[in-house]
Amino acid sequence: VSCASLNPTLLESELFGHVKGAYTDAVSDTKGRFETANGGTLFLDEIGELPLNLQAKLLRVLQEKKFERVGSSETICVDVRIIAATNRDLEPMIAEGSFRKDLYFRLNVLPISVPPLRNRKDEIFDLAMFFMNKSETHKGFKGFSNEAKQAMLNYNWPGNIRELENTVERACIFGTPPFIKVDDLR
Repeated sequence: VSCASLNPTLLESELFGHVKGAYTDAVSDTKGRFETANGGTLFLDEIGELPLNLQAKLLRVLQEKKFERVGSSETICVDVRIIAATNRDLEPMIAEGSFRKDLYFRLNVLPISVPPLRNRKDEIFDLAMFFMNKSETHKGFKGFSNEAKQAMLNYNWPGNIRELENTVERACIFGTPPFIKVDDLR
C-alpha cells in the first residue's frame, strides 16, 4: 500500500475496510488490506506520509492485532507482519511532531537502510544491464558504450533506482543497437 498516493480519507478504508453505508460511495462491505493480508505480510510504502490520525490507528493494530472497519463496531483480529519503507528521515519528523515516536519504535524492529544509488556506484552497471534486459523495447542492445557507462557513473541519480530504470527504458526506446550511447541517456 502506498501511503503517499492515496487520499487520506480513502487510506483508512483501504487499510481497514468499510461496511456498507459507512460513507456515500460505500455500497457494500469491503475488506481492507489488513484483513486481506491476515496470516501474511503487508508492505506499507512511504510510511512517513501517513497522517497522524492513521498513525494512531496503525499503532493500535500493531499492538493489539485487532481493528474495526470504517463504520463498524465489530472487532476483527489479524496476524499480519508489517514491512514499512520511507525515503524520509523519520527522527526529525518525530521531533517536529509529524510522526509518532511510539509508532516509529514499533516499526523499527529490524531496520534496513538502503543508501542512495549515488553512494553505490559499483551497482549502477549491473542494475542498468538488468533494466535493459528486462525492457520489452530493448530491441537487441548488447550493453552500453564506454561513454554511456562513464556518464552513468558521473551522474548523481537523485531519483535513485526508479530514475535509472526510466533512463534505461527511454534509451532502449530511442537508441540504436548494438550499444546504448551517451546521447541515448538524455
